[in-house]
Amino acid sequence: MPRPLWTGAISFGLVTIPVKVVSATQDHSIHFRQVHLEDLGRVRTRKVCELDGEALSQDEIGKGYELSKEQTVPITDEELDRIPLPTAKAIEIVAFVDADSVDPIRISDSYYLAIDGQVAAKPYTLLRRALERSDKVAVAKFAWHNRERLGLLRVREGAIVLHSMRWPDEIRSPESLAPRQVELDDDEIDRAVQLTDTMALDSIAGFRDAYRDALEELIAAKSEGRELPEPAAGEEQEEGKVVDLMAALNASVEAAKESRGEGGGGEATVHEMRPRKKTASKKAASSGKATTGRRATTGRKADASGKTTGRKAGAGKTTAAKGTTGAKRTARKRSAS
Repeated sequence: MPRPLWTGAISFGLVTIPVKVVSATQDHSIHFRQVHLEDLGRVRTRKVCELDGEALSQDEIGKGYELSKEQTVPITDEELDRIPLPTAKAIEIVAFVDADSVDPIRISDSYYLAIDGQVAAKPYTLLRRALERSDKVAVAKFAWHNRERLGLLRVREGAIVLHSMRWPDEIRSPESLAPRQVELDDDEIDRAVQLTDTMALDSIAGFRDAYRDALEELIAAKSEGRELPEPAAGEEQEEGKVVDLMAALNASVEAAKESRGEGGGGEATVHEMRPRKKTASKKAASSGKATTGRRATTGRKADASGKTTGRKAGAGKTTAAKGTTGAKRTARKRSAS
């Protein structure tokens, strides 16, 4: 079992359950050190006082709250420990709610709660069974690292999990980030839903960190003096181009089916970005008066020329244009003579 991070008790009404908090997750990321490129010596971060330039040891460093640039209030660990806080050594359950009512964005780190002594076995099991049978989660308050936190208790594979949660005022509003209203066809939405159905999985347990695998291969190759692995070829999208949404959805559905052995295939098409065209009815409605006026003028010019009849003037834009050209030529000849 990992080393306990905190010891205390769950306060469940009048029931007290001694527990130890252990981390429920592990960090498998590959971490690098800062080194001097010339000799690969490690570069360390020194804690230096900005007033006298002296490097400080850990026992010379304390906490302080900056009221202003000129005034800082020192705060000691002993003063923090004496703050009257009922949740200082307890995870106090304050409510039970439906699991679906908790927004996942509020959930932060996760910890397992292990019993601290055999005396905690029965009340621990009691709370676990109550959560399972009621299909609810417990909202709790607890103090850790000199601040009170909001927590969520739920059951996972027979163990009680404590999720650290953010307070409501710590969640930013996404209102300014939401995209403007766009037009979508029902066919596009239906196809997108079909894609979600095609890509649906019962579990995500099989996913791996491909970047970490590639990084481990790079480190192994360099340490053994082998040739470095070739970078994966990626697809680049040309600037000024946009993927046809429906074609991309169709191709995605076919690719998902093919990856599952259901056959299919297809490629997305790419079109140049152009402004949206107005429909014929909108064009007619917006330009009807101007068109009528131009045709009437063209007809009068055609009658004056004597070469184009009124019937031709009303036949269309091409005939009217020819009549107008003839009228202009006749007028120039008469003025010249």
